[in-house]
Amino acid sequence: MTQIIKGGNLPMRGEPMRVAVVRGAAGPGVPEIDPAALLLDDSGKVRGRSDLIFYNQRSHATSAVALLGNARGEDGRMADWLEIDPGRIEPEVERIVIAASAEGGAFGDVPGLYVEAVSTATGERLVVYSVDDDDATTETAYVLGEFYRRDGGWKFRAVGQGYDSGLPGLAADYGFTVEVEEEEPEAESATAPPPAPALPEAPPPAPPLPATVMATAAAPVPPGPAAPATPAAVPAPAEKPVSKTGAPLLGTITTRLNSLPTDFGPDFPVFSQEGKGEDIVRVDVVTAAGFAVVDVVRLGESLIEVAALNHRNKEMSPSVIRSWTEDFSGRGIVDHDGNGPLRLRVKARGEWKITVSPVSVLRDVSERVEGIGPDVLAYAGPAVDLAIRHRNRRDDAWFELEAIRRSGSRRRLYSGYKSGRSTVALTRGARLLVIQCDCPWSITPREVTPHHNRTEGEIPPFWKRLR
Repeated sequence: MTQIIKGGNLPMRGEPMRVAVVRGAAGPGVPEIDPAALLLDDSGKVRGRSDLIFYNQRSHATSAVALLGNARGEDGRMADWLEIDPGRIEPEVERIVIAASAEGGAFGDVPGLYVEAVSTATGERLVVYSVDDDDATTETAYVLGEFYRRDGGWKFRAVGQGYDSGLPGLAADYGFTVEVEEEEPEAESATAPPPAPALPEAPPPAPPLPATVMATAAAPVPPGPAAPATPAAVPAPAEKPVSKTGAPLLGTITTRLNSLPTDFGPDFPVFSQEGKGEDIVRVDVVTAAGFAVVDVVRLGESLIEVAALNHRNKEMSPSVIRSWTEDFSGRGIVDHDGNGPLRLRVKARGEWKITVSPVSVLRDVSERVEGIGPDVLAYAGPAVDLAIRHRNRRDDAWFELEAIRRSGSRRRLYSGYKSGRSTVALTRGARLLVIQCDCPWSITPREVTPHHNRTEGEIPPFWKRLR
């Protein structure tokens, strides 16, 4: 039975799923509903601003939780969708709270409020919780339920708790605070998000979920594992080998190739190690805190994942590199905490080679830059517009551009599928630009003309809806 009541719980299978916050009607007199998700650690609190997913921050840095949009049914119902992949949830996260806020009214004015989760793969209904009319009155924010870890798996609990203080008050109860940033925000991509899934059926005894309900807005999912081909031996490097990005893979850095501030990461002799299968790479040349560049080469076809380990031997998130691409070659970035030498955990089949370099090897986006696959670039100049182009015919191909400040804060600037092009605004200041993809791409900086300059230092209120 997937229908549960307030206080009830139900085991979950841990598969990727989509969660719908549904109201029985939408339109005049009915408040607008905005879904939200909070990722909590074992203390029951968020770890930082990135653990609140809502209308001004639509995706978690790990891509484990994201907002998809909404869909209206012919019967007047409106569903706002989130997507959750428990397999990508960091080990430190113990609970994922599903909440909503009401704009232009209270939840007592929202008819037929319920939440349900369905399987991303099959559209199978996993759990449904309908809010009783007596449980929602003057509240402007509402906790519908939560997914939580139990005995190595996941369960869902129907909570049904309201807040008169709105989303800021709800978030404050879970440890969320807003701090004033010293740097101006990046402009969001103008690219429209993928369409939301179709509206789910009403709670039982509604008819079964249509088979096509989950056919749209599919997130990029790596292809399943295949039997690895027998890899050839990793060839010995030439005297001065370079990666496909043009950066040196061996040697000692003596001059900086970009204009990043030196406190982004220390300079050190380039480190290289070859191996086979799973292993832990100890990079003894990197002991100071800061960013370091990681180039990875793996022959054959199988999953390879490289993650940094902290002083407690736990993998830090997000991973430095993760790919199923055959004969993979790519570049990632690691933010070393400085607690002893840098250590990287490698999960792979077959032979691989890892090269660790200082951030001084990164190419500067002061002119057109192009490449293939994951890469890291540098920027430390005035405000510019970045013209992005990526080309791939595969249905599951995707491209993502993320910016990292010296503080370690991450911000997704652009995400697109298959082949595409877009222009995103980049405010002045220094940052790393991280590219995640498996296709050819190019980025061209364009000078910002006066008619679309951004106001220096203008920071919109965090809770104000950005439209």
